[in-house]
Amino acid sequence: MDKNNFAVFIDLENTGGKAITLNRVIEKVKIKGDILIGKVYGYQEAFFGLKEVLLSNTFSVLPSIKYGVNQKNNLDIQLVIDALDVAYTNELIDCFCIVSGDSDYTPLVGKLKSMGKYVLGISRSEVASNIFIKACNEFIFLETVTTDSVNQASASSEDDTDNDPDDLLEVLEKIISDQADTDGTLFVSELKKTLLRLRPEFSEKSYGYSSFGKLLNTLETKYNTIKVFGDNNSLKVKLRGDNKNLSGAISKSNWVSILQSQLNKLKTSGFDRVNPSIIKSELQKEYPDFDERQIGFKKFSDMMKRLEKEKIINIEFNEAKTMLIKIL
Repeated sequence: MDKNNFAVFIDLENTGGKAITLNRVIEKVKIKGDILIGKVYGYQEAFFGLKEVLLSNTFSVLPSIKYGVNQKNNLDIQLVIDALDVAYTNELIDCFCIVSGDSDYTPLVGKLKSMGKYVLGISRSEVASNIFIKACNEFIFLETVTTDSVNQASASSEDDTDNDPDDLLEVLEKIISDQADTDGTLFVSELKKTLLRLRPEFSEKSYGYSSFGKLLNTLETKYNTIKVFGDNNSLKVKLRGDNKNLSGAISKSNWVSILQSQLNKLKTSGFDRVNPSIIKSELQKEYPDFDERQIGFKKFSDMMKRLEKEKIINIEFNEAKTMLIKIL
C-alpha cells in the first residue's frame, strides 16, 4: 500500500474505552502511514483516563451525554458526516481508518472507496460485521492489534530515556514484519521513517551511534534476529526466518496449558469474548507449525469444545450464528 495519509475515526465503545487499547490502535495506523486527522466519538464519561493519549496524538474528541436509546445512532451519524466532509474537502487524505465493526458504516466505506480512498477497518471480533469486514480494503481484528503491540501504552517518558535496545529491537521487528515487501525486505530509510512516526523523540545518537545503519549492525550482531545488507545508498533489512518457533512444539500433553496461556493473554488485554480464528491466529504466531490434526482433532472448533468441557471457556453464538469464545 503506497498511500499513507490517514484520517482516523474511532467509535470509542468498540475499543472498550481503554487508553492502552486506543494507544495501540493509533500505533498500528502510524506504522502504515501518517495520521493527519484523528477523531474519537463516545459518551462523555468514556473519555476519563484518555487525555494523555488523545492530546499526544492530536486527536479531537466528540463527547456526547448519554440520554436516550437512540443516542448511539446520533454518534454514528456524526462519524459518517465528519468522514465524508474530510473526503470531500481534504485532498491530502487518501486513507481512512474506521475503528468499528458496525455494518451501518458499510455504505460509508463504499462511498469512500468510490472516491479512490483506501479504507482500513479495525474492530473487536465479537462485534465485527462480516458485511463491514468484506467492504473494507483491509480489516484488522482489534485483539491482534492489542496482543501484537510494539510499544506498551504504559511506556512513559521515563522508559524512553532508558534507551533500552531490547525495547527498540521489538519495535523494529514489528515494523519490518508489517511493512516489508513481498520478498521480506524493507529499505532502512523507510524503517527509520516509520520508527519516527511511532517515536518522534528517537535518535541513534542517544544510543551512542553516528548513523542509524551502524545501530542496526550492532543489533544484528548482538541479537541475530534481523539481517542488514546492501550498500550505503540502498541499505535494506529483513527478519531472520531461522529464529521462529523457539517455543518448541504443541503436543497432546501440553496443548491445554498452552491454549490456556493464550486465552489468559487475551483476557488480560480486555477481551473476554473472541472469535476462535483470533485464538488460532495468535497461536500460530508463536507456533508456526501448529496443526490441530497433529494432536488428534479434526477441526480447531473441536479443540474449543474440549476446552469447554474443561470449564476453561464457554462457546456462544452471535446473531449471525458465528461462534464466539467466552474466556472464563
